[in-house]
Amino acid sequence: MHRSEITVDLGAVRHNARTLLGALEGSELWAVVKANGYGHGASDVAGAALGAGATGLCVATVQEGLELRRDFPTARIVVMGPTASHREVAHARDAELELVVSAGEIPHGLRVHLKLDTGMGRWGLAELPVPPVEVVGLMSHLATADTDAAFAEWQIECFRDATRTYSHLTRHIANSAAALRYPSARFDAARCGLALYGLSPFGTDPVEDGLLPALGWETHLAQVRLLQPGSSTGYGRRFVAEEPTWIGIVPVGYADGFRRDLTGTEVRVAGELRRVVGTVSMDAFAVELDRELPVGTPVVILGHGVLAERHAEVADTITYELVCGLNSDPSRARRVVLG
Repeated sequence: MHRSEITVDLGAVRHNARTLLGALEGSELWAVVKANGYGHGASDVAGAALGAGATGLCVATVQEGLELRRDFPTARIVVMGPTASHREVAHARDAELELVVSAGEIPHGLRVHLKLDTGMGRWGLAELPVPPVEVVGLMSHLATADTDAAFAEWQIECFRDATRTYSHLTRHIANSAAALRYPSARFDAARCGLALYGLSPFGTDPVEDGLLPALGWETHLAQVRLLQPGSSTGYGRRFVAEEPTWIGIVPVGYADGFRRDLTGTEVRVAGELRRVVGTVSMDAFAVELDRELPVGTPVVILGHGVLAERHAEVADTITYELVCGLNSDPSRARRVVLG
């Protein structure tokens, strides 16, 4: 028996792509599959998204783009991060990748997107030069589409004003949050990552925006024991039983991506929500049970109503960080892709 099993439902990815396309009302959907598809598998997600109507793929590095090019020889692939060397530019040119330029010279012989800084304060040009022939797109990056509507709308209007003269080029600024909530941000294309995976950009239940979580994570109880009053479980004795308490030990820990700060979250044990107690260790965590259960009882960490958004809330982080941190190495977990 594997210690845990991670499932990726490509049917959910296709559903989410179609949901986003419906919200975009004619603008193109470009699937953001950087960081191994946010931990879901870049190639698998890319194929599902393209099959559901996405017209482009976005990655962070040239190397990520080269790996995708092997599986998708004709797809539009945009490298959004900075390109570090002439060698990388040459590789991108040979593979017909598209590069984003946010500073310095504009490379020749390949398709380029100019990135304008409208308030993100990170990568981006302070103002747009007259685009040479290599430039096929103009873009910017929203800083607060999930939290501050007024600033997001201000960025959108800044971008609109700065690019009005170049409306013949492909313009794109929308992320998942903007695609779902800001009609003014749609322009010609939207770069959507989080929502594509069925995760809410707003930290709420994804179903509120018609999204289906694509990621599942299941394991089992490896040990069940009765703690007597005054007995504890885990490092530091963070959980001490006040009365006779059944405890289940789950063979997953922070080395697998179940973070130390997830103490207090809930997982589903034998179909019921149960609280994680004590210190999460490298290879195990404990759950408080209401009764004795057999070893091997299923434990759902993600899926079946157990939301990454809830885990993120407990850990005071964002779902991006949680899902990108999952360890799907076959020595730690079995990975299953559902059609």
